Amino acid sequence: YLQVVIRRSKLVQTNWALTYLSKTTGLRILPYMVSIQLNKQHICGGFLISAQWVLTAAHCWNSRCQSLTVVVGALDLRKSNIWNHIGVKHCIPHLQSSTRPYRNDIMLLMVSNCIHLNNNVQLIPLPKGGEDGTANRVCSVMGWGRQWTNGSPSARLLEAKVLIENKQKCHYGWGDEYIDSQMICYDSGGPLVCGATAVGITSFGVLPHCNSHEKPNVYTKISAFLPWIKKNMRYVNRVCFNYPATDGTQACGNITR
Repeated sequence: YLQVVIRRSKLVQTNWALTYLSKTTGLRILPYMVSIQLNKQHICGGFLISAQWVLTAAHCWNSRCQSLTVVVGALDLRKSNIWNHIGVKHCIPHLQSSTRPYRNDIMLLMVSNCIHLNNNVQLIPLPKGGEDGTANRVCSVMGWGRQWTNGSPSARLLEAKVLIENKQKCHYGWGDEYIDSQMICYDSGGPLVCGATAVGITSFGVLPHCNSHEKPNVYTKISAFLPWIKKNMRYVNRVCFNYPATDGTQACGNITR
């Protein structure tokens, strides 16, 4: 399991919660974001890593995945009827995921149909091995989360710049709950993006606060799970669709790196 620690962003108020978001963003900027929904209600964020696969956090859902839909290309969820709703065919949470304590907090969602990519709907690359957010690097978090402590979730897609904290501070705040080989020390399931690469998945923090000085928010480190991601995508693609498993293509089942 991997976590990333984030310092408070100077762009946002210090009492903002959960997603640590600061400004409304446009579709052209975050075309890989998806809203994971149950009965047309947003429950978690996620992001497109192939035309048929969404990556999110395992804690987001633990029941029948056929009850879920993903909304792609969405900016304002109040207008979600105009966006593309796609059913979920398979949920693949990590078999060793847990929430007490948080471990292996990662899940793949396979949508029922290939997603048509366009200017508003795009994939985000995953990191190469060892390519993580380093301490003091400015990265981005995004989603439809609360804009202040105890506030209501935002209907509009938001983004904020954050600074990655060093692992020593996360060990100090979280003790044995923090495992630096799997974590980077934000709406759950959304990505931590450094440059143009998704390096983390929002996992846990101190609720209802967004980012405690004593206990920074924690992300699942994607690079630690690259073999797991590839193995599961290849297995499902081979069994269900007999797709080739060549990395780096825009084929329906393949990731971009």
